[in-house]
Amino acid sequence: MEQYNIRSVGPKFQEKQTKVVMALNETFFVSHGTPAIAVDDSLLPRHFLKSFAKKVLNQRPKAILIISSHWETSEPTVNVIHGNNDTIYDFHNFPKPLYQLKYPAPGAPELAKRVKELLEGSGFKQVNEDKERGLDHGAWVPLMVMYPEADIPVCQLSIQTSQDATHHYNVGKALAPLKEEGVLIIGSGTATHNLKSARPDNKDDSVASWALEFDNWLKEALISGRFEDVNHYLEKAPYGKLAHPEPDHFYPLHIAMGAAGQNAKAELIHSSWFAHTLSFSSFKFTSTI
Repeated sequence: MEQYNIRSVGPKFQEKQTKVVMALNETFFVSHGTPAIAVDDSLLPRHFLKSFAKKVLNQRPKAILIISSHWETSEPTVNVIHGNNDTIYDFHNFPKPLYQLKYPAPGAPELAKRVKELLEGSGFKQVNEDKERGLDHGAWVPLMVMYPEADIPVCQLSIQTSQDATHHYNVGKALAPLKEEGVLIIGSGTATHNLKSARPDNKDDSVASWALEFDNWLKEALISGRFEDVNHYLEKAPYGKLAHPEPDHFYPLHIAMGAAGQNAKAELIHSSWFAHTLSFSSFKFTSTI
């Protein structure tokens, strides 16, 4: 099993070893959906995530920076973990086996410091460190399926629901240099997320018309490069507030989008639905400069 020992050298986050670090051109937004994706083969997103390392990104990242919808703070915060990340079970009323899963990926404390450095250098006045928090299910559930060996260092970055989408896009822009340093940036949320309107027993696989309209708008806006429209989705998108009554599951997309760069190309890499209103649309953003 290949291990990565990493440190920060000068202004960049680099490896101790002489191995050449391959830059990444891509960032990703994945819809993590239900925690059951970790174990339930009947869920289509699980099959997509299982194939990620072979069919979507076959280059092994040096480390992973993941932005989950389930960590909200007033200021940007990174988890600074020496040793392995703890597994946080921040969900309720799911089958017992889910609470027995572990994803002990190594922490990435040097990456956390690099994230803080980049954000502060881009004008974010306060960036906090959390030296105890592990990975919540928005982080470990998709990563467990994507990289089941849990041998790639992982750092998690929080979101700020008191801020707008442009704030999160600018967070992403500040983090763009990490791609050159071999870091995989993943935003983990859900393309539409209205749980009050969800139908878990949706036997006919129907999709709410408003959810479908928003999802189609999102796909078209991203693929055509209208990132500013996506930053202002509440004004530009049909049913933006209905698709996302709270912005937590959408803001990780804005960070991934910003980290790819202004002229990045967006590509739909997965599309499926769950419970009538939850879109699992997932996107790749490829830098062009």
